[in-house]
Amino acid sequence: MPFGVMQGYLSVTLGYQLAKAGVGTGVIAALIAVGYIPHTWKFLWAPVADTTLSRKLWYVLAAGVSAAGIFAMGALPADAASLPWLSAIVLLANLAVTFLAMAVESLMAYATPEAEKGRAGGWFQAGNLGGTGLGGGAGLWIAERVANPLVPGAALAAACALCCLALAFIREPPPMPKDASYLRTLKGVLHDLWTVARSRPGFLALLICFLPIGSGAATNLFSATAGDWQASADAVALVNGIGGGMAAALGCIAGGYLCDRIDRKKAYWLYGILQVLCAVAMAAAPRTELAYGAFCLIYWFISGLAYAAFSAVVLEAIGLGAAATKYSLFASLSNMPIQYMTLVNGWAHTRWGTGGMLLTEALVGVVAVLLFLFVTTLRRDDPAFR
Repeated sequence: MPFGVMQGYLSVTLGYQLAKAGVGTGVIAALIAVGYIPHTWKFLWAPVADTTLSRKLWYVLAAGVSAAGIFAMGALPADAASLPWLSAIVLLANLAVTFLAMAVESLMAYATPEAEKGRAGGWFQAGNLGGTGLGGGAGLWIAERVANPLVPGAALAAACALCCLALAFIREPPPMPKDASYLRTLKGVLHDLWTVARSRPGFLALLICFLPIGSGAATNLFSATAGDWQASADAVALVNGIGGGMAAALGCIAGGYLCDRIDRKKAYWLYGILQVLCAVAMAAAPRTELAYGAFCLIYWFISGLAYAAFSAVVLEAIGLGAAATKYSLFASLSNMPIQYMTLVNGWAHTRWGTGGMLLTEALVGVVAVLLFLFVTTLRRDDPAFR
């Protein structure tokens, strides 16, 4: 959940406040993209999480730093003058939360039977996207009603810190085998990673990471573009906060259970097509608050489906061993399409407005699905590529 709270507070609460202060959508998109930088490259320091402290200790340390980062983001004025400081805090706080994510990913990989990886991925992403709704919705709701600007960030920081209590109910997996030399231990971790990456299931999972299928990038700008729909602050807080988080969490759970019943890679691109259709319908819809709310919730639900499928595909591919490093590689790469599509969406909105932004995302999504199907068709005689 803290992972999601971090993103929700940035994209919804801060995004809305900055837009209200007159900061352009493109600038807000760039700030949000800064937050994705550590998540894009976290595989570089993931071996540290696999080979040093216990998973639970990494979680506690990362939760503390992440909570402090959320509080600091809320303590600064939400205006153009604060952007340099906000950018630095966003970068450092998201760096910390990558270690929290690694701890969870490793704990999950060791605790999940093969037949339940879809469900595990669904619940994992339900916490992520549900946290995004909490960080955005609750954060904005409090900010609009409490005069003290420190309260929203402090409340969410406390909620993130309290998540450490769940560690009491989780068994710590055995540590990675360690050599007398740390460099040799690190070499073993990297060999485990390479073994997965060069396997056929690993290759397809890597391909999925690079392609903007079901990326859900438009959610990062729903609050910044709310004015185009005449949506109030309460509507933004509801559909991109608690309501959006609940819709996404339900999508994650439903998508995860379905992934245990059909091919997980097929489920992923099918969910991507659903998101394309939603974006096209939203672009054609009347610019009213009711249409805004309805389509945002539908889009959030479909994003939940896609996120669950992604986690299921990755869990299926990585096995055990250096689980944090292997999952982090896939998760890091998967942030690339979210990051560049957020920038593309911001550029498209500046150039063509809300409708152009949504149609641009839909077009890119169609091309990505066709490319994935083309690659899998090349090896359709191989069961691993079906």
